[in-house]
Amino acid sequence: MKETTWKAGWIWGGNDESPRNEWRCFRSSFDVTRETAADAVLRISADSRYVAYVNGVRIGRGPVRSWPEEQFFDTYSIGHLLRSEGKNTIAVLVLHFGVTNFYYLRGRGGLLAEISSGGNVLAATDPSWKTAKLKGQDSSSPRMSCQQGFAEIIDARELEEDWIEPGYNDSLWEQAAAVAEVGEGPWTSLIPRDIPFLTEEKLYPSRIESLQKVKPPVYTAAIDLRNAMVPASKEHANPIQYMGYIATTLSLAEAGKVTVGIMQSRGEKLWINGQRIEKSYGIDPERYYEAELEAGDHFLLLDITQGDHGGAYHLAIHSELKFSLQSPDSAGETPWLLVGPFDDAEYIDTRENKQIDRNEPHYIQAAGAASLEELASVQSWIRPLAAAYYTDQDVFGSNVWRPVAERYALPPSLNACLTATEQYGVIPQFRDGDTELVIDLGKQRTGFFGFKIEAPAGTVVDVYGLEYMKNDFRQHTFGLDNTFRYICREGRQQYESPVRRGFRYAVVTIRGTAGPVKLHEVYMVQSTYPVVEAGTFQSSDPLLNDIWAISQHTTRNCMEDTFVDCPSYEQTYWVGDSRNEALVNYYVFGELDIVKRCLRLVPGSKDRSPLYMDQVPSGWTSVIPNWTFFWVLATMEYVEHTGDKAFAAEMWPHVRFTLEHYLTHVNADGLLEMRGWNLLDWAPIDQPNEGIVTHQNLFLVKTLRQAALMAESAGQASEGKPLKERASRLAQAINVHLWDQERDAYLDCIHADGRRSDIYSMQTQVVALLSGVAEGDRQDKLESYLIEPPASFVQIGSPFMSFFYYEALEAMGRVPRMLDDIRRNYGLMVDNDATTCWEMYPNFKENRANADLLTRSHCHAWSAGPAYFLGRTVLGVKRIGDGWNKVLIEPDPCDLTWARGAVPLPNGGTIEVDWSIGDEGMAIRVSAPEDIELEVKWPEALTGKVSIVRTKKLPL
Repeated sequence: MKETTWKAGWIWGGNDESPRNEWRCFRSSFDVTRETAADAVLRISADSRYVAYVNGVRIGRGPVRSWPEEQFFDTYSIGHLLRSEGKNTIAVLVLHFGVTNFYYLRGRGGLLAEISSGGNVLAATDPSWKTAKLKGQDSSSPRMSCQQGFAEIIDARELEEDWIEPGYNDSLWEQAAAVAEVGEGPWTSLIPRDIPFLTEEKLYPSRIESLQKVKPPVYTAAIDLRNAMVPASKEHANPIQYMGYIATTLSLAEAGKVTVGIMQSRGEKLWINGQRIEKSYGIDPERYYEAELEAGDHFLLLDITQGDHGGAYHLAIHSELKFSLQSPDSAGETPWLLVGPFDDAEYIDTRENKQIDRNEPHYIQAAGAASLEELASVQSWIRPLAAAYYTDQDVFGSNVWRPVAERYALPPSLNACLTATEQYGVIPQFRDGDTELVIDLGKQRTGFFGFKIEAPAGTVVDVYGLEYMKNDFRQHTFGLDNTFRYICREGRQQYESPVRRGFRYAVVTIRGTAGPVKLHEVYMVQSTYPVVEAGTFQSSDPLLNDIWAISQHTTRNCMEDTFVDCPSYEQTYWVGDSRNEALVNYYVFGELDIVKRCLRLVPGSKDRSPLYMDQVPSGWTSVIPNWTFFWVLATMEYVEHTGDKAFAAEMWPHVRFTLEHYLTHVNADGLLEMRGWNLLDWAPIDQPNEGIVTHQNLFLVKTLRQAALMAESAGQASEGKPLKERASRLAQAINVHLWDQERDAYLDCIHADGRRSDIYSMQTQVVALLSGVAEGDRQDKLESYLIEPPASFVQIGSPFMSFFYYEALEAMGRVPRMLDDIRRNYGLMVDNDATTCWEMYPNFKENRANADLLTRSHCHAWSAGPAYFLGRTVLGVKRIGDGWNKVLIEPDPCDLTWARGAVPLPNGGTIEVDWSIGDEGMAIRVSAPEDIELEVKWPEALTGKVSIVRTKKLPL
């Protein structure tokens, strides 16, 4: 239900309606009586994110991610925080991104807040509110990634922490400006929050992993080349390419060696004084260039022509000699000049074939210039790099490249900071270096990192979050600046970052201190969707128990205000991923509102693409057809899971809309043929961006059939009948055109030029079985491949694809084969100390760049399938009626001797199963609500005893 009655209006401050990375404070004071305080509520929303305080007490963060046309707002009961004597104060910190990313579309800065009680408005945003930019926050801090907002640099010497308190003097603050009434501006409608507030659970680390003396490079920098070179790119999150250079003057006091390091290399070319410098060492994406230089000034020209989706460009310069950098024209805010772009191109997605013109004559003329004068022919393309896009406080670069790193024994007293006590650990100091602590949180976590510290003013605390370490190997988060810098004021202080991050290891480096530093506390405020761990699983195999546990923990870590792919690199709601994540959630947590919210967000992309986008709400207008198909499947699975036919009726028009648009891409042979990101798996299968992709056609068959069933549930059977007929015709076309008689398999694709693929993959055969397209002898042949995959076929490359493989194996009754695969692939994760499931398997060069890189993301919810399948197959709990009104208990013990666990039900309660095998056969105990019809089916060749316990409903 949409909210329409507001007396508040949207407000903002400062001179820029959408400033880049600005943290802005707002305050207002009001009076209440004892009567009006009791029922007071706050309604609030902001662009982009807020942290709200009442009388100095933090009450919440928000809002949930929204399409700007459907802005969500939050409601809090705040009466318990108000006082009838004296002024009450509401204070709000608004974090405005000022750039579009994968979970936010750039609008404008804004705050909307209203406190009311019994119909009386006590406070409402209007020009009487006071506002100021948060002192000490550096807006030039690096972009975290193309998917996210910004890392942070905070100088606590400038912070005024009491600005949230009632007694703070805000007389020097400016008056807020009214920017829009409700229903105006980017936020054309307001919708009440549709899920509970996320958790805020303070957790402490398990141990300090190591202590090192370190030194960073002499000079580091992080540059937003994307927005600097192509300023309009801040309005969208589509990939771009641009052609150009950056240049600086390096001045050396004496002759010697200088090294230039690039921490996110994209194939740069470096010239110093017109001489091309070849890479000296480094494994991509790290590249290091060494040069012996004379004393004096040297002109550095770096070709940064590249594709750029966003994020920071990290570079560093190091020498044992004294040097400085300055802009070659001596006039810029930063040491660098931009040269270009000579050509640039925007992509709606990365599958497009647009190319920049590398033969552009001015670009060629500028290459290898030895001085600013030699760039005279391209003078009109030269401009200073603005300070907004540049910082020389690069925490990420200082962690990736450490010219000095020496390990020392860890003093036991340091562990005192790992608990909530008054004890503290004194940080060891080095006369000629910084002190680095690696702190293990014990598990992958997601939320807000904080610490309490006592230090001299100016002490720098750098924090860098890592997901994986082993011995001396650190898996740096290339593509993600998972860092922040805090510069201490004098004395004891606490800082808790308001920026969400995910990691297991916190690399905390103390730099530049002038005296003793005491670390009192380190913690993570874990913030996830509030769940009850209603689902359980245990068995006679400890490995399977561990695998179930990491699958459950992965799912929880990836439940925020939507399902997200991972809590570190992206925090993005990928539509296709969430289909499998929802099924896992049904078996481990049983949450429904988050699933409905995710499903409802997808049609909001229809004005950007009628084929619906693959991640929402997002500024990247990208389509993966399979992800849209998985959304349809997930919608129907939700209807079947809950029995909610009203939801089917709500969603059916959106399903029909996008499928009708997909069917316009069917060619004369009856096959889906289109340009798109035709993805299914991270493996070298043949899935070109144009042409006829077999797995895509197969999933469309399954989707059309499920859509027809949804139409029936929605009371629109006649509208679904044509889709069912189209599914049959498409299945026939697939069998005619995409089956290879000689190979006895479905080929991967037919390319846009008509060439038939010579690649055959397990992925395609799995989907042919799941879709029901393979029948008769073909079905038998493909089922044999699932048991003994042909060596010449491309093998499965991700746990995401394994989910579909396990679905096919379960349908075949091949549960032992499924358990073998789970033990092998997920056992590798457990053997490598995983506490969550990996994004990829390390079985293809596409998946790992070197022997230590086991996967990209070490916490990825599309990989948590074992928690679903162990509950369905080993425990044997399966829904056979809509809304779980009828349930089949069909355990498959395989090689296990016992298993027990619980599966949550959509209407509350659980089904509990406890089975064991002994000398007298199998004993099965089932506990289930009295209104559920149960059917128990014995495993093959086993009999025994069944006991059923019925739980009663509470009286209404």
